Amino acid sequence: MVSKPQVRFTLGKQSSLAPDTVSCSDSDSDDGLEAIDPRVRLMFFSSEGDLEGIKKLLDSGTDVNFKDIDNRTALHVAACQGFTDVAELLLERGAEIDPQDKWGSTPLADAIHYKNHGVVKLLEKHGAKHLATPMHVNNAREIPEYEIDAKELDFTNSVDITKGTFAIASWRGTQVAVKKLGDELFTDEEKVRAFRDELDLFQKIRHPNVVQFLGAVTQSSPMMIVIEYLPKGDLRAFLKRKGALKTITALKYALDIARGMSYLHENKPEPIIHRDLEPSNILRDDSGHLKVADFGVSELLKGTHAAKHEKPMSHQDTTWRYVAPEVFRNEDYDTKVDVFSFALILQEMIEGCQPFVTMNERDVPKLYAAKERPPFKAPSKSYAHGLKELIEECWHENPERRPPFRQIIVRLESIYNSIDRKKHWKVQRFRCFRMMGMCKGEDSDTSTNNRSSWI
Repeated sequence: MVSKPQVRFTLGKQSSLAPDTVSCSDSDSDDGLEAIDPRVRLMFFSSEGDLEGIKKLLDSGTDVNFKDIDNRTALHVAACQGFTDVAELLLERGAEIDPQDKWGSTPLADAIHYKNHGVVKLLEKHGAKHLATPMHVNNAREIPEYEIDAKELDFTNSVDITKGTFAIASWRGTQVAVKKLGDELFTDEEKVRAFRDELDLFQKIRHPNVVQFLGAVTQSSPMMIVIEYLPKGDLRAFLKRKGALKTITALKYALDIARGMSYLHENKPEPIIHRDLEPSNILRDDSGHLKVADFGVSELLKGTHAAKHEKPMSHQDTTWRYVAPEVFRNEDYDTKVDVFSFALILQEMIEGCQPFVTMNERDVPKLYAAKERPPFKAPSKSYAHGLKELIEECWHENPERRPPFRQIIVRLESIYNSIDRKKHWKVQRFRCFRMMGMCKGEDSDTSTNNRSSWI
């Protein structure tokens, strides 16, 4: 029996991994064989979305898994063209879910490439596997140094942390925080770009007051970012339990935040704006110090002067209660947006409540834009000399009037040392009075004894 010769199906959109993926016309077909070969007619009908034609061919015994000379199947074709109903019919009739063409592309990879989201969801529902992530490399030498094998991450006892963004996992015997990127990342170029940006930022950061980046999973799905896990939780939860902090404690925490932010803002060659600085994104380590975390909406300021940026933020990106008015108004902004947020956090640590806590969060930015600021209600003694003035400068309406973190650190240290000296002086005075009291007591006892000896 003479077997039918292999043919190449050249109509419609081609494989996502082929050297040339442009659409072809009928004139590109090999020798007219497609017109009479039912197997190729199956692929043609799949490219045209002809359900009735496909059903007749399959009912007559045409192989649903026929592969042309490039190892492409009818399911490949339907995925490229975006015909969800055709793909569903082919799967119902026994089409293989993950066939690979000669370039290694699967129907799912083709559907993702051509942004055919309906087909993507259908294939995933039927168990199609993502063979490569958006950051997949073909040469093992190109795998990033920070790459972590996903099999090393154990999520057996995983729980969500940090607003649900991160989850706890075990990695090489150590608890870590892991941020997973969903499968929608494969079809959303903006999310891919944001993931790359976040990785770029993490690789640049090395500071004791900034959460430590440990590695990432980029060569398999789901992609993940792995950072150190700080079991004491975030500043938001701590303030909720403790309420208003002692001034000395608030200053210590403020210095931790300011040092971490100063490091980010003075990053070379481009400053890093956090853009979402608020208590939930500040974590506590075992030693009681704070670390700045969550750089999901952070960015580098581009350009030689790194002066302004125009990227708008949505309510989903951040907590509006801590956002500077220029961001709310979608105006140009720079690193000073973080200084504004810092002022609100510092005041919150002393007052013991969130900024404008009784108001709806969405309405708070309107108050900031109208030059309103949270009132100072704590006792005057809670605000050491110069502290209230510093807060007011940091949340100034004009960003240029807000001091940089390098200056904020100097002023905070001065206030902290002033309180510490007073505290030390009080302790020393107490000890002195105590010693004097003990001495007086001893003199009294001695006099009594001496008087007894005279009698």
